Amino acid sequence: MRFLIPVILCVLAGCSDSMVSSDPARNNPLQPKGTHDIEEFKGDREVVQPKIRVTNPVTGPLEAFEPMKQRIAQFPIEQSMNLFHALEGRYPKDHDEFMQRIIKENKMQLPQPAKGFAYQYDVANHTLVVVRETADTK
Repeated sequence: MRFLIPVILCVLAGCSDSMVSSDPARNNPLQPKGTHDIEEFKGDREVVQPKIRVTNPVTGPLEAFEPMKQRIAQFPIEQSMNLFHALEGRYPKDHDEFMQRIIKENKMQLPQPAKGFAYQYDVANHTLVVVRETADTK
């Protein structure tokens, strides 16, 4: 009880404001880190399909995590691409226009890909793909 009274007084006095950082990323440590690092797809790396393969019923949710994260990352990109196509009558002409008009204008943050994987934009097919990184690109 004697420890509870100082805590209550501290909260009522406003001491907790000094614990809030001016850096928004430090104020919510449970927020997953995002990325907008998307390279142009050249066709020289293996594209990873987001297929869920559960081999063990106990670890199934862990096995499904990365493919589901990939699908969730691709969904807003697809929506933005469809909206862009509906408004402009075309898809972004290159990687730079994709980054500017789809990613930056919509302030998109994609979840960090798993270690050894990267996001790339396939200009020819107008899609975001996840590729396996090669040893020379790490």
